Amino acid sequence: MSAGPAMIPAATVPAGQTSPVIARSHDALLASPDPVLAANKRLCYDMYRTVLQAGRADRVRDFIGPEYTQHNPNVVSGPDALEAFIRGSRPEREIKPAIELPLVSIVAERDMVMFAFVRPEKDGDAPYYTSWFDLFRVAGGKIVEHWDPALKSAEMLKLDPNQKKVGT
Repeated sequence: MSAGPAMIPAATVPAGQTSPVIARSHDALLASPDPVLAANKRLCYDMYRTVLQAGRADRVRDFIGPEYTQHNPNVVSGPDALEAFIRGSRPEREIKPAIELPLVSIVAERDMVMFAFVRPEKDGDAPYYTSWFDLFRVAGGKIVEHWDPALKSAEMLKLDPNQKKVGT
C-alpha cells in the first residue's frame, strides 16, 4: 500500500466541506529512524487499537502506567478510572491489526506522541467531518499522561468514536 495520503471518498463529504486527507499506510506513520520514538509510537498505537478501539479494559495495565494522569475532564486519572471508563463507554470487540478511525498523522517528539484523526460527526441529521487529537506522554515504557480536546459533558461519557464509520 502506498505511503502517501488518501482522500475520504467525495460522495461521503458534505457539500461545501473539503475532503479530509488520511494516511494510506500506518506502517509509514509508525516508522522512525529513532528507535525510542518508534517504540513510543507503537506503544500508543497498540494501546489505541487494543484498549480504546477494541474496548479491552482488561488490557489497560499492559500500556498505562500506575501514575497515569488524564487531562480529559470526563475521566479521572489512574488506570482503575480508565478501566472503568472503557467498560462504561464501549463494548469489547475484536482487536484489529490497525486503527480503523481515519488517521491523518502520528507525530513523536521527546517523550510525546500525538495522533491526528478525521472524525465523522453529525449536526442533527447532517453529517460533517472535524479533527480529533490525542496526545500521550510515555515514561518507562508506559503511557503516563493523556490530553485530548474533549469538553465536559454527560454525552462524552458515553462516546465511542470507534463505532462511527466514515460515510455513515
